Amino acid sequence: MSKKTTRRTFLGQSAAVGAGVGFWSGTSMVSRGEDSALQGLAAACVGVGGKGGSDTSHIGDQGVAIVGLCDVDGGTLTKKGREFPDAKQYNDFREMLDQLGDKVDIVTVSTPDHTHASAALRAMKMKKHVYCQKPMTWSIREARMMRETAEEMGVVTQMGNQGTAEDGLRESVEIIQSGAIGDVAEVHIWSNRPIWPQGKGRPSGEDPIPEDLNWDAWIGPAPMRPFKKGEYHSFNWRGWVDFGTGALGDMACHTTNMPVMALKLWDPIAVTAVKNPGIFEGETYPASSSLMFEFPEREGLPACKFYWYDGGELPPEDVLAQLPKSFQRRIAAQKEGGGKTSGSLVLGSKGALFSPDDYGARHVLLPETDFADYKMPAQTLPRIPFKAGGDERHKWEFVSSCKGEYEPGTMSNFSYAGRLTETILAGNLAMRSEEGKRIEWNAKELMSPNVPEVNQFVQREYRDGWEA
Repeated sequence: MSKKTTRRTFLGQSAAVGAGVGFWSGTSMVSRGEDSALQGLAAACVGVGGKGGSDTSHIGDQGVAIVGLCDVDGGTLTKKGREFPDAKQYNDFREMLDQLGDKVDIVTVSTPDHTHASAALRAMKMKKHVYCQKPMTWSIREARMMRETAEEMGVVTQMGNQGTAEDGLRESVEIIQSGAIGDVAEVHIWSNRPIWPQGKGRPSGEDPIPEDLNWDAWIGPAPMRPFKKGEYHSFNWRGWVDFGTGALGDMACHTTNMPVMALKLWDPIAVTAVKNPGIFEGETYPASSSLMFEFPEREGLPACKFYWYDGGELPPEDVLAQLPKSFQRRIAAQKEGGGKTSGSLVLGSKGALFSPDDYGARHVLLPETDFADYKMPAQTLPRIPFKAGGDERHKWEFVSSCKGEYEPGTMSNFSYAGRLTETILAGNLAMRSEEGKRIEWNAKELMSPNVPEVNQFVQREYRDGWEA
Protein backbone atom coordinates (compact mmCIF):
# COMPACT_ATOMS: atom_id res chain seq x y z
CA MET A 1 0.00 0.00 0.00
CA SER A 2 1.48 3.36 -0.96
CA LYS A 3 2.22 6.02 1.63
CA LYS A 4 -0.44 8.25 0.05
CA THR A 5 -3.18 5.62 0.33
CA THR A 6 -4.41 4.88 3.82
CA ARG A 7 -6.21 1.64 4.61
CA ARG A 8 -9.47 3.58 5.08
CA THR A 9 -9.09 5.29 1.70
CA PHE A 10 -8.21 1.99 0.05
CA LEU A 11 -11.34 0.29 1.38
CA GLY A 12 -13.52 3.21 0.31
CA GLN A 13 -12.17 3.12 -3.24
CA SER A 14 -12.68 -0.63 -3.42
CA ALA A 15 -16.27 -0.38 -2.24
CA ALA A 16 -17.02 2.43 -4.69
CA VAL A 17 -15.79 0.40 -7.65
CA GLY A 18 -17.68 -2.67 -6.46
CA ALA A 19 -20.90 -0.68 -6.20
CA GLY A 20 -20.88 -0.23 -9.98
CA VAL A 21 -21.96 -3.85 -10.50
CA GLY A 22 -23.66 -4.44 -7.21
CA PHE A 23 -20.94 -6.03 -5.09
CA TRP A 24 -18.37 -4.94 -2.53
CA SER A 25 -14.76 -5.90 -2.96
CA GLY A 26 -14.12 -6.57 0.73
CA THR A 27 -10.40 -5.90 0.44
CA SER A 28 -8.23 -5.31 3.50
CA MET A 29 -4.83 -5.96 5.02
CA VAL A 30 -5.01 -8.06 8.16
CA SER A 31 -2.84 -11.13 8.35
CA ARG A 32 0.46 -9.51 9.38
CA GLY A 33 -0.62 -6.02 10.27
CA GLU A 34 -0.60 -2.75 8.38
CA ASP A 35 2.94 -3.22 7.07
CA SER A 36 2.36 -6.62 5.49
CA ALA A 37 2.42 -5.14 1.98
CA LEU A 38 6.04 -4.19 2.62
CA GLN A 39 6.91 -7.81 3.39
CA GLY A 40 6.96 -10.89 1.21
CA LEU A 41 3.66 -12.74 1.32
CA ALA A 42 3.55 -16.46 2.06
CA ALA A 43 0.94 -18.99 0.98
CA ALA A 44 -0.24 -22.46 1.95
CA CYS A 45 -1.97 -24.39 -0.81
CA VAL A 46 -4.72 -26.95 -0.22
CA GLY A 47 -5.07 -29.29 -3.19
CA VAL A 48 -2.06 -29.13 -5.54
CA GLY A 49 -3.01 -31.51 -8.35
CA GLY A 50 -4.91 -30.72 -11.54
CA LYS A 51 -6.31 -27.18 -11.33
CA GLY A 52 -4.75 -26.89 -7.90
CA GLY A 53 -1.36 -27.45 -9.48
CA SER A 54 -1.71 -24.42 -11.75
CA ASP A 55 -3.28 -22.36 -8.96
CA THR A 56 -0.25 -23.04 -6.78
CA SER A 57 2.20 -22.22 -9.55
CA HIS A 58 0.42 -19.01 -10.58
CA ILE A 59 0.33 -17.75 -6.99
CA GLY A 60 4.05 -18.51 -6.74
CA ASP A 61 4.64 -16.68 -10.03
CA GLN A 62 3.33 -13.50 -8.37
CA GLY A 63 6.24 -13.44 -5.93
CA VAL A 64 4.42 -15.22 -3.12
CA ALA A 65 6.51 -17.71 -1.13
CA ILE A 66 4.83 -21.14 -1.17
CA VAL A 67 5.55 -22.43 2.33
CA GLY A 68 2.96 -25.20 2.61
CA LEU A 69 1.62 -27.83 0.22
CA CYS A 70 -1.30 -30.08 1.09
CA ASP A 71 -2.79 -32.93 -0.92
CA VAL A 72 -4.38 -36.22 0.10
CA ASP A 73 -2.54 -37.97 -2.75
CA GLY A 74 1.09 -38.64 -1.91
CA GLY A 75 2.16 -38.91 -5.54
CA THR A 76 0.63 -35.52 -6.36
CA LEU A 77 2.22 -33.99 -3.28
CA THR A 78 5.67 -35.36 -4.13
CA LYS A 79 5.42 -34.09 -7.69
CA LYS A 80 4.45 -30.55 -6.68
CA GLY A 81 7.08 -30.61 -3.96
CA ARG A 82 9.78 -30.79 -6.63
CA GLU A 83 8.63 -27.38 -7.86
CA PHE A 84 8.56 -25.92 -4.34
CA PRO A 85 11.23 -27.85 -2.41
CA ASP A 86 11.21 -25.47 0.55
CA ALA A 87 7.49 -25.94 1.23
CA LYS A 88 6.42 -28.24 4.04
CA GLN A 89 4.17 -31.09 2.90
CA TYR A 90 0.92 -32.27 4.48
CA ASN A 91 -1.93 -34.61 3.60
CA ASP A 92 -4.47 -32.96 5.93
CA PHE A 93 -5.18 -29.22 5.64
CA ARG A 94 -6.22 -29.00 9.29
CA GLU A 95 -2.74 -30.03 10.36
CA MET A 96 -1.12 -27.65 7.88
CA LEU A 97 -3.11 -24.63 9.02
CA ASP A 98 -2.52 -25.45 12.68
CA GLN A 99 1.23 -25.85 12.22
CA LEU A 100 1.96 -22.98 9.85
CA GLY A 101 -0.35 -20.51 11.59
CA ASP A 102 1.12 -17.00 11.51
CA LYS A 103 3.72 -18.01 8.91
CA VAL A 104 0.99 -17.77 6.23
CA ASP A 105 -0.84 -14.80 4.69
CA ILE A 106 -2.68 -16.57 1.86
CA VAL A 107 -4.46 -19.91 1.60
CA THR A 108 -5.53 -21.37 -1.74
CA VAL A 109 -8.25 -24.03 -1.82
CA SER A 110 -8.42 -26.18 -4.97
CA THR A 111 -9.97 -29.40 -3.71
CA PRO A 112 -13.18 -31.22 -4.68
CA ASP A 113 -16.24 -29.05 -4.00
CA HIS A 114 -17.27 -30.74 -0.76
CA THR A 115 -14.15 -29.61 1.13
CA HIS A 116 -14.01 -26.01 -0.10
CA ALA A 117 -15.90 -24.47 2.79
CA SER A 118 -14.29 -26.60 5.49
CA ALA A 119 -10.82 -25.43 4.46
CA ALA A 120 -11.64 -21.86 3.44
CA LEU A 121 -13.71 -21.01 6.51
CA ARG A 122 -10.92 -22.27 8.79
CA ALA A 123 -8.43 -20.11 6.93
CA MET A 124 -10.57 -16.96 6.99
CA LYS A 125 -11.25 -17.37 10.70
CA MET A 126 -7.46 -17.32 11.09
CA LYS A 127 -7.53 -14.02 9.14
CA LYS A 128 -5.92 -15.45 6.03
CA HIS A 129 -6.66 -14.16 2.55
CA VAL A 130 -8.31 -16.93 0.54
CA TYR A 131 -8.37 -17.92 -3.12
CA CYS A 132 -10.96 -20.69 -3.59
CA GLN A 133 -11.79 -22.57 -6.75
CA LYS A 134 -15.28 -22.52 -8.25
CA PRO A 135 -17.95 -23.29 -7.32
CA MET A 136 -17.21 -21.51 -4.09
CA THR A 137 -18.96 -24.21 -2.06
CA TRP A 138 -20.75 -27.56 -2.21
CA SER A 139 -23.91 -26.30 -0.47
CA ILE A 140 -25.98 -23.13 -0.57
CA ARG A 141 -25.65 -22.54 3.18
CA GLU A 142 -21.87 -22.78 2.93
CA ALA A 143 -21.84 -20.04 0.27
CA ARG A 144 -23.74 -17.76 2.64
CA MET A 145 -21.34 -18.63 5.46
CA MET A 146 -18.30 -17.93 3.28
CA ARG A 147 -19.66 -14.54 2.23
CA GLU A 148 -20.51 -13.52 5.78
CA THR A 149 -17.20 -14.74 7.21
CA ALA A 150 -15.14 -12.93 4.57
CA GLU A 151 -16.93 -9.67 5.33
CA GLU A 152 -16.62 -10.17 9.10
CA MET A 153 -12.90 -10.97 8.98
CA GLY A 154 -12.07 -8.30 6.39
CA VAL A 155 -9.83 -10.58 4.33
CA VAL A 156 -9.14 -10.44 0.61
CA THR A 157 -10.97 -13.20 -1.25
CA GLN A 158 -11.28 -14.46 -4.81
CA MET A 159 -13.22 -17.31 -6.40
CA GLY A 160 -11.51 -19.10 -9.28
CA ASN A 161 -13.70 -18.05 -12.21
CA GLN A 162 -10.84 -16.52 -14.18
CA GLY A 163 -13.02 -15.11 -16.94
CA THR A 164 -13.84 -12.30 -14.51
CA ALA A 165 -10.33 -10.96 -15.11
CA GLU A 166 -10.81 -10.69 -18.90
CA ASP A 167 -11.40 -7.30 -20.51
CA GLY A 168 -13.97 -8.91 -22.78
CA LEU A 169 -16.21 -9.98 -19.90
CA ARG A 170 -16.08 -6.54 -18.34
CA GLU A 171 -16.85 -4.96 -21.72
CA SER A 172 -19.88 -7.23 -22.10
CA VAL A 173 -21.14 -6.17 -18.69
CA GLU A 174 -20.75 -2.50 -19.66
CA ILE A 175 -22.57 -3.05 -22.97
CA ILE A 176 -25.56 -4.70 -21.32
CA GLN A 177 -25.70 -2.18 -18.47
CA SER A 178 -25.52 0.70 -20.96
CA GLY A 179 -28.85 -0.39 -22.44
CA ALA A 180 -27.41 -1.19 -25.88
CA ILE A 181 -29.55 -4.32 -26.24
CA GLY A 182 -32.50 -2.90 -24.32
CA ASP A 183 -34.41 -4.55 -21.50
CA VAL A 184 -33.42 -8.16 -20.93
CA ALA A 185 -36.13 -10.68 -20.09
CA GLU A 186 -34.39 -13.92 -21.14
CA VAL A 187 -30.94 -15.46 -20.81
CA HIS A 188 -30.03 -18.85 -22.32
CA ILE A 189 -26.83 -20.68 -21.34
CA TRP A 190 -25.75 -24.14 -22.45
CA SER A 191 -22.70 -26.19 -21.51
CA ASN A 192 -20.64 -29.02 -22.99
CA ARG A 193 -20.54 -30.61 -19.52
CA PRO A 194 -20.63 -33.18 -18.04
CA ILE A 195 -17.45 -34.83 -19.31
CA TRP A 196 -17.42 -37.31 -16.42
CA PRO A 197 -19.85 -40.12 -15.50
CA GLN A 198 -23.28 -39.11 -14.20
CA GLY A 199 -26.61 -40.93 -14.05
CA LYS A 200 -25.19 -44.02 -12.30
CA GLY A 201 -25.50 -45.66 -8.90
CA ARG A 202 -22.95 -46.41 -6.21
CA PRO A 203 -20.62 -49.31 -7.05
CA SER A 204 -20.69 -52.34 -4.81
CA GLY A 205 -17.78 -53.58 -2.76
CA GLU A 206 -14.54 -51.77 -2.04
CA ASP A 207 -10.91 -51.74 -3.11
CA PRO A 208 -7.74 -51.47 -1.00
CA ILE A 209 -6.90 -47.85 -0.23
CA PRO A 210 -3.57 -46.94 -1.85
CA GLU A 211 -0.82 -46.48 0.72
CA ASP A 212 -0.13 -42.93 -0.41
CA LEU A 213 -3.82 -41.80 -0.31
CA ASN A 214 -5.34 -40.26 2.83
CA TRP A 215 -8.88 -41.46 2.15
CA ASP A 216 -10.24 -40.09 5.43
CA ALA A 217 -9.02 -36.60 4.51
CA TRP A 218 -10.34 -36.96 0.95
CA ILE A 219 -13.83 -37.74 2.30
CA GLY A 220 -13.45 -34.83 4.73
CA PRO A 221 -16.83 -33.48 5.93
CA ALA A 222 -18.88 -35.83 3.72
CA PRO A 223 -20.35 -39.15 4.91
CA MET A 224 -17.74 -41.91 4.84
CA ARG A 225 -17.96 -44.51 2.07
CA PRO A 226 -15.65 -47.29 0.84
CA PHE A 227 -12.83 -46.49 -1.55
CA LYS A 228 -13.41 -47.70 -5.12
CA LYS A 229 -10.58 -47.26 -7.59
CA GLY A 230 -11.38 -44.77 -10.36
CA GLU A 231 -14.88 -43.95 -9.12
CA TYR A 232 -14.29 -40.78 -7.09
CA HIS A 233 -10.61 -39.90 -6.85
CA SER A 234 -9.14 -38.14 -8.66
CA PHE A 235 -11.55 -36.63 -11.23
CA ASN A 236 -14.94 -38.34 -11.39
CA TRP A 237 -16.08 -36.90 -8.05
CA ARG A 238 -17.86 -34.05 -9.88
CA GLY A 239 -20.84 -36.23 -10.76
CA TRP A 240 -21.40 -37.62 -7.24
CA VAL A 241 -23.81 -35.57 -5.13
CA ASP A 242 -21.84 -36.17 -1.92
CA PHE A 243 -18.70 -34.61 -3.39
CA GLY A 244 -19.45 -32.50 -6.47
CA THR A 245 -22.10 -30.16 -7.81
CA GLY A 246 -22.51 -31.65 -11.28
CA ALA A 247 -22.39 -29.86 -14.61
CA LEU A 248 -24.20 -26.84 -13.18
CA GLY A 249 -21.77 -26.35 -10.30
CA ASP A 250 -18.72 -27.05 -12.44
CA MET A 251 -19.33 -24.58 -15.27
CA ALA A 252 -22.09 -22.13 -14.35
CA CYS A 253 -19.73 -20.02 -12.23
CA HIS A 254 -17.94 -19.44 -15.54
CA THR A 255 -20.70 -19.35 -18.13
CA THR A 256 -23.32 -17.45 -16.13
CA ASN A 257 -20.83 -15.04 -14.60
CA MET A 258 -21.14 -12.31 -17.22
CA PRO A 259 -24.96 -12.12 -17.42
CA VAL A 260 -25.33 -12.56 -13.64
CA MET A 261 -22.96 -9.64 -13.08
CA ALA A 262 -24.52 -7.45 -15.76
CA LEU A 263 -28.14 -8.11 -14.78
CA LYS A 264 -27.74 -8.71 -11.02
CA LEU A 265 -29.23 -12.17 -11.33
CA TRP A 266 -29.09 -13.30 -7.76
CA ASP A 267 -31.82 -14.31 -5.31
CA PRO A 268 -34.15 -16.13 -7.72
CA ILE A 269 -37.76 -16.47 -6.60
CA ALA A 270 -38.25 -19.89 -8.23
CA VAL A 271 -36.38 -22.67 -10.02
CA THR A 272 -37.91 -25.39 -12.23
CA ALA A 273 -36.24 -28.48 -13.64
CA VAL A 274 -37.76 -28.41 -17.12
CA LYS A 275 -35.99 -31.67 -17.98
CA ASN A 276 -34.90 -33.76 -15.02
CA PRO A 277 -34.19 -37.50 -15.09
CA GLY A 278 -33.48 -37.08 -11.38
CA ILE A 279 -30.65 -37.83 -8.97
CA PHE A 280 -29.85 -41.43 -9.87
CA GLU A 281 -30.41 -43.64 -6.81
CA GLY A 282 -29.61 -40.59 -4.70
CA GLU A 283 -25.98 -40.82 -5.83
CA THR A 284 -25.22 -38.94 -9.06
CA TYR A 285 -26.59 -36.00 -11.00
CA PRO A 286 -28.51 -36.77 -14.21
CA ALA A 287 -26.60 -37.19 -17.46
CA SER A 288 -28.47 -34.19 -18.88
CA SER A 289 -30.87 -31.55 -17.63
CA SER A 290 -32.44 -28.19 -18.38
CA LEU A 291 -33.50 -25.65 -15.76
CA MET A 292 -35.40 -22.37 -15.59
CA PHE A 293 -34.61 -19.72 -12.96
CA GLU A 294 -37.06 -16.85 -12.35
CA PHE A 295 -35.94 -13.43 -11.15
CA PRO A 296 -38.24 -10.58 -10.15
CA GLU A 297 -37.84 -6.90 -10.96
CA ARG A 298 -34.69 -5.72 -9.21
CA GLU A 299 -33.04 -2.30 -8.96
CA GLY A 300 -34.98 -0.97 -11.95
CA LEU A 301 -34.36 -4.05 -14.11
CA PRO A 302 -37.32 -6.01 -15.54
CA ALA A 303 -38.23 -9.52 -14.43
CA CYS A 304 -36.01 -12.07 -16.14
CA LYS A 305 -35.91 -15.81 -16.81
CA PHE A 306 -32.60 -17.64 -17.06
CA TYR A 307 -32.48 -21.01 -18.82
CA TRP A 308 -29.70 -23.56 -18.28
CA TYR A 309 -28.95 -26.59 -20.49
CA ASP A 310 -26.33 -29.33 -20.04
CA GLY A 311 -25.53 -32.84 -21.26
CA GLY A 312 -26.31 -32.00 -24.89
CA GLU A 313 -29.56 -30.15 -24.19
CA LEU A 314 -29.97 -26.92 -26.19
CA PRO A 315 -32.25 -23.85 -26.32
CA PRO A 316 -35.35 -23.94 -28.57
CA GLU A 317 -34.89 -23.60 -32.32
CA ASP A 318 -36.23 -20.04 -32.44
CA VAL A 319 -33.56 -19.01 -29.92
CA LEU A 320 -30.75 -20.82 -31.75
CA ALA A 321 -31.85 -19.18 -35.02
CA GLN A 322 -30.63 -15.84 -33.63
CA LEU A 323 -27.03 -17.02 -33.36
CA PRO A 324 -24.36 -16.21 -35.97
CA LYS A 325 -24.50 -18.60 -38.94
CA SER A 326 -21.06 -19.99 -38.15
CA PHE A 327 -22.19 -21.03 -34.70
CA GLN A 328 -25.45 -22.43 -36.02
CA ARG A 329 -23.35 -24.78 -38.12
CA ARG A 330 -21.52 -25.93 -34.99
CA ILE A 331 -24.88 -26.56 -33.32
CA ALA A 332 -25.99 -28.60 -36.34
CA ALA A 333 -22.81 -30.66 -36.10
CA GLN A 334 -23.49 -31.21 -32.40
CA LYS A 335 -26.94 -32.58 -33.19
CA GLU A 336 -25.33 -35.03 -35.60
CA GLY A 337 -22.95 -36.24 -32.90
CA GLY A 338 -20.09 -33.90 -33.67
CA GLY A 339 -19.29 -32.86 -30.11
CA LYS A 340 -20.93 -30.46 -27.68
CA THR A 341 -20.88 -26.68 -27.63
CA SER A 342 -21.08 -24.02 -24.94
CA GLY A 343 -22.49 -20.52 -25.14
CA SER A 344 -24.57 -17.79 -23.57
CA LEU A 345 -27.20 -15.64 -25.24
CA VAL A 346 -28.62 -12.55 -23.56
CA LEU A 347 -31.86 -11.49 -25.28
CA GLY A 348 -32.87 -7.83 -25.05
CA SER A 349 -35.68 -5.74 -26.50
CA LYS A 350 -33.25 -4.00 -28.92
CA GLY A 351 -30.89 -6.84 -29.74
CA ALA A 352 -28.86 -9.63 -28.19
CA LEU A 353 -25.37 -10.32 -26.89
CA PHE A 354 -23.86 -13.73 -27.60
CA SER A 355 -20.73 -15.14 -25.97
CA PRO A 356 -19.35 -18.25 -27.69
CA ASP A 357 -17.00 -19.43 -24.94
CA ASP A 358 -17.12 -20.65 -21.35
CA TYR A 359 -15.78 -17.49 -19.76
CA GLY A 360 -17.75 -14.62 -21.27
CA ALA A 361 -14.49 -13.21 -22.56
CA ARG A 362 -15.74 -12.79 -26.15
CA HIS A 363 -18.99 -11.30 -27.38
CA VAL A 364 -20.96 -10.69 -30.56
CA LEU A 365 -23.81 -8.20 -30.75
CA LEU A 366 -26.82 -9.43 -32.73
CA PRO A 367 -28.18 -8.89 -35.32
CA GLU A 368 -24.67 -8.16 -36.51
CA THR A 369 -25.89 -5.79 -39.26
CA ASP A 370 -27.68 -3.64 -36.69
CA PHE A 371 -24.49 -3.22 -34.66
CA ALA A 372 -21.99 -2.84 -37.51
CA ASP A 373 -21.11 0.71 -36.44
CA TYR A 374 -21.56 0.18 -32.71
CA LYS A 375 -19.28 2.20 -30.45
CA MET A 376 -18.40 0.91 -27.00
CA PRO A 377 -19.99 2.73 -24.04
CA ALA A 378 -17.95 4.64 -21.49
CA GLN A 379 -15.85 2.39 -19.28
CA THR A 380 -17.36 1.85 -15.84
CA LEU A 381 -15.36 -1.14 -14.63
CA PRO A 382 -11.61 -1.27 -13.93
CA ARG A 383 -9.24 -3.14 -16.24
CA ILE A 384 -6.43 -5.26 -14.88
CA PRO A 385 -3.07 -3.74 -15.90
CA PHE A 386 -1.40 -7.12 -16.30
CA LYS A 387 -1.18 -8.53 -19.82
CA ALA A 388 -1.31 -12.31 -19.62
CA GLY A 389 -3.85 -15.11 -19.82
CA GLY A 390 -7.06 -14.90 -17.80
CA ASP A 391 -5.86 -17.32 -15.14
CA GLU A 392 -2.62 -15.44 -14.52
CA ARG A 393 -4.43 -12.08 -14.58
CA HIS A 394 -6.90 -13.40 -12.03
CA LYS A 395 -4.06 -14.40 -9.69
CA TRP A 396 -2.33 -11.06 -10.23
CA GLU A 397 -5.52 -9.24 -9.24
CA PHE A 398 -5.81 -11.35 -6.08
CA VAL A 399 -2.19 -11.12 -4.94
CA SER A 400 -1.91 -7.42 -5.77
CA SER A 401 -5.08 -6.80 -3.75
CA CYS A 402 -3.59 -8.75 -0.84
CA LYS A 403 -0.55 -6.50 -1.02
CA GLY A 404 -2.72 -3.38 -1.20
CA GLU A 405 -1.16 -2.42 -4.53
CA TYR A 406 -4.31 -2.80 -6.68
CA GLU A 407 -6.87 -0.33 -5.39
CA PRO A 408 -10.04 -1.64 -7.13
CA GLY A 409 -9.65 -4.95 -5.32
CA THR A 410 -10.80 -8.38 -6.46
CA MET A 411 -13.96 -8.47 -8.55
CA SER A 412 -14.93 -12.10 -7.92
CA ASN A 413 -14.59 -11.67 -4.17
CA PHE A 414 -16.78 -13.74 -1.89
CA SER A 415 -19.32 -10.94 -1.47
CA TYR A 416 -20.10 -11.25 -5.17
CA ALA A 417 -19.08 -14.87 -5.77
CA GLY A 418 -21.11 -16.02 -2.78
CA ARG A 419 -24.29 -14.60 -4.29
CA LEU A 420 -23.42 -16.08 -7.69
CA THR A 421 -22.83 -19.49 -6.09
CA GLU A 422 -26.08 -19.34 -4.11
CA THR A 423 -28.00 -18.62 -7.31
CA ILE A 424 -26.38 -21.48 -9.20
CA LEU A 425 -26.71 -24.10 -6.48
CA ALA A 426 -30.41 -23.34 -6.11
CA GLY A 427 -30.67 -25.05 -9.49
CA ASN A 428 -29.41 -28.31 -8.03
CA LEU A 429 -32.31 -28.25 -5.57
CA ALA A 430 -34.69 -28.50 -8.52
CA MET A 431 -33.05 -31.79 -9.51
CA ARG A 432 -34.03 -33.16 -6.10
CA SER A 433 -37.70 -32.84 -7.06
CA GLU A 434 -39.81 -34.13 -9.92
CA GLU A 435 -39.55 -32.81 -13.46
CA GLY A 436 -41.56 -29.66 -14.06
CA LYS A 437 -42.08 -28.90 -10.35
CA ARG A 438 -41.78 -25.15 -9.70
CA ILE A 439 -39.75 -24.72 -6.54
CA GLU A 440 -40.37 -21.36 -4.95
CA TRP A 441 -37.25 -20.00 -3.31
CA ASN A 442 -36.86 -17.67 -0.34
CA ALA A 443 -33.27 -16.52 -0.85
CA LYS A 444 -33.15 -14.52 2.38
CA GLU A 445 -34.03 -17.55 4.50
CA LEU A 446 -32.41 -20.12 2.17
CA MET A 447 -35.49 -22.31 2.00
CA SER A 448 -38.32 -23.37 -0.29
CA PRO A 449 -41.74 -22.54 1.19
CA ASN A 450 -43.72 -24.79 -1.19
CA VAL A 451 -41.44 -27.84 -1.59
CA PRO A 452 -40.08 -28.33 1.94
CA GLU A 453 -38.56 -31.73 1.16
CA VAL A 454 -35.69 -30.05 -0.74
CA ASN A 455 -34.68 -27.90 2.24
CA GLN A 456 -32.68 -30.76 3.75
CA PHE A 457 -30.21 -30.33 0.89
CA VAL A 458 -29.49 -26.64 1.56
CA GLN A 459 -26.81 -27.77 4.01
CA ARG A 460 -25.63 -30.92 5.76
CA GLU A 461 -24.05 -32.05 8.98
CA TYR A 462 -20.28 -32.32 8.75
CA ARG A 463 -18.54 -35.51 9.77
CA ASP A 464 -16.97 -35.18 13.22
CA GLY A 465 -13.67 -33.34 13.18
CA TRP A 466 -14.27 -31.54 9.87
CA GLU A 467 -16.38 -28.66 11.08
CA ALA A 468 -15.10 -25.29 9.88
